[in-house]
Amino acid sequence: MLMETLMRATLLRTFGAGCMLLLAAGAHAQDRGSLTPAPLPPLANPADPATPAKELFGRKTSPASMETRSIGFYSRGCLAGGAALPVDDDAWQVMRLSRNRNWGHPSLLATVERIARRAKAEGVWPGLLVGDMAQPRGGPMRTGHASHQIGLDADIWLTAMPSRTLSRVEREEMSATDVVRADKRDVDPARWTPGHLQLLRIAAQQPDVERILVNPAIKKAVCREATGNRSWLAKVRPYWGHNYHFHVRVACPGDDPACRAQDAPPKGDGCDASLDWWFKDEVLNPKPAPASKPKPPLTMAQLPAECRMVLNAR
Repeated sequence: MLMETLMRATLLRTFGAGCMLLLAAGAHAQDRGSLTPAPLPPLANPADPATPAKELFGRKTSPASMETRSIGFYSRGCLAGGAALPVDDDAWQVMRLSRNRNWGHPSLLATVERIARRAKAEGVWPGLLVGDMAQPRGGPMRTGHASHQIGLDADIWLTAMPSRTLSRVEREEMSATDVVRADKRDVDPARWTPGHLQLLRIAAQQPDVERILVNPAIKKAVCREATGNRSWLAKVRPYWGHNYHFHVRVACPGDDPACRAQDAPPKGDGCDASLDWWFKDEVLNPKPAPASKPKPPLTMAQLPAECRMVLNAR
């Protein structure tokens, strides 16, 4: 508990409007895509050690033909032998196809499929709208996320899939449902439904799911409304943004020593006084931080050494 409190204090102090930075980063995931995406121009000197890794990985349009491995940490790594989630299924559809971010470790793909099929079979949710997962070779992204680098993260929209195949225009331009009230202190009763609660339950009950990141207002609603066995609530963690999607994080595969695991969530259901911190005024409405030099982007030297092989593989 002390460690989590210190981490929160550090986050708030470091980001100041830093939750604003995080919110801004999340907003990229809601941005519209493109019907005619143009290839990124070649880099003048890709071998320059100062070249941001996101520019290198962002230009890879296919996976590395290597043994499947999640290499490094969720926010500092890459993906070898990635697989693509099919863009259409009767239990899900992939959004923002122009981003080419429907890639992941097979364990992530299997988890998304299990969530989708169970939710549909139980009459909880008609189908998932799947947002960003990872790039074909993982790695840092040019926009939108600090994590999603090793193929074990996926964003699921809080909008139910319609009973028809969405058009390309809809997939690129429609917006997800914001279920949080304007004052950010609770969910919007006009948009939040029992189906949202049950979908989160199904996702959190998957044995290989390590965390479900949601807006603090959603965590509050889940704490208030969940009945019966509440052990799954420990995996549902509050975080900035995440008001129109929830973030599924899968644990490192047991046979993948190159993958660095995240610490286990704190004990308990997370519905105690620790949740109140998120609703303090300085957290909900932080004062702008003094202008400071932007943090430089990650370079290849800051990623695991194996990521260079992933980047350069055929």
